[in-house]
Amino acid sequence: MNEGEYGFFAMLDRMQYIARWVLMRNSRTENIKEHSFDVAVIAQCLAMMYNRNNAGREGFIEIDPYKAAALGLYHDCTEIITGDLPTPIKYRNEEIKKAYKEVESEAAEALAGLLPEEFHDDYIMLLDPKFDGDDGPVMKKVLKAADKISAYIKCIREESSGNKEFSSAMKTLKAFIDDMDFPEANEFMEKYIPPYTYNLDQLNGKE
Repeated sequence: MNEGEYGFFAMLDRMQYIARWVLMRNSRTENIKEHSFDVAVIAQCLAMMYNRNNAGREGFIEIDPYKAAALGLYHDCTEIITGDLPTPIKYRNEEIKKAYKEVESEAAEALAGLLPEEFHDDYIMLLDPKFDGDDGPVMKKVLKAADKISAYIKCIREESSGNKEFSSAMKTLKAFIDDMDFPEANEFMEKYIPPYTYNLDQLNGKE
């Protein structure tokens, strides 16, 4: 690397080479770059829905939809370094979960180290968020719901192509979303998920 050059964004571009669902037979490979876009747009919508649904309630703390989108966009960037560890392994027990969080934090620092020093703190908040502000608990739930909904959409795509490999994952994800006690996630599932099974003419209102 030449003096005055920084590899951060070139490294992020390599997210397109990190495949998800590596233990599953895929009809189409999904990478973490496209998954991150899905999570970002879903998280932004969930945040806006939460604000509209809860405004005026006692104890309500508004969350920033654009912050939610940014967190969603960067939530898997550390996998450029760590790879996409399959969920059954990542959450096998508390010891593995704790160790993996430490690895993720080190990976976040490594990525932030590819930026000019003055940008370090801005980006480490996206790469390794602590969710410790006033909006923390809700923001964390928004990101988790968006991540799971994105995965559910992947299952729909696979099922629509005739691939039954994702049937069990689809049921597990639906149950997880239902059990989150997050009304906005349920609202998103009811309003926006069914059209993922439509063809282009149906989406355009021609059928």
